[in-house]
Amino acid sequence: MTSPLRDPLTLANAWRFPLQSDDSKRDLVKGALWLAVPIVGWLMNMGHRIRIVHNMHHGRPAWPAWVDARDLLFHGAMTFAGMAYYGAPGVTLMALGAWLASWPLFIAGFVLWACAVIAIPGYMSHYCKELDPREIFDPFRALRRVYEGGWMYWKAWSIVIPTMLVSFVGLLGFGVGFLFTSVWFWQVAAFCFATVFTQRFDLDRGTPR
Repeated sequence: MTSPLRDPLTLANAWRFPLQSDDSKRDLVKGALWLAVPIVGWLMNMGHRIRIVHNMHHGRPAWPAWVDARDLLFHGAMTFAGMAYYGAPGVTLMALGAWLASWPLFIAGFVLWACAVIAIPGYMSHYCKELDPREIFDPFRALRRVYEGGWMYWKAWSIVIPTMLVSFVGLLGFGVGFLFTSVWFWQVAAFCFATVFTQRFDLDRGTPR
């Protein structure tokens, strides 16, 4: 069976990814219900996305992936720690710039934060391969991978950003709908970036770089 991560990266494929089977839809519903649990639910969903991509890297069906709550929480916490590590310098400078009313300091912080956001996908898919924490805490390697991802990396962003905007439609359902559309959005984002880096580095074949 060919991995979905070998499919062409298109808007249609990305939007269909979380809805392609009964198992995927059930997992989406479970993820939305978990979001009702503050912090823990968000981390669990992060770990769930890691597990989905990990399954596909190793030739297994992506779903069902809500199979080990402690495992999902651990991997969600690990990847969130990486996000915090990458983003902390920029956020700190922005906060300091706001406190001191210094626009240059605030702008420098924003640039650092934007670089962190750009770098994060550069470690996420590689971490999914072997679940090795050493993949996370190396921003320079992550940025190198982003560079090597080429135009396909930016194509992923061109799908992710409008998908994020569409997900806010869920707020119209008294806010409850957003639990479901936000899980859908994050799974679409995971598919987009995992597709780019899996195809670029053959993460579903052999040892990652």
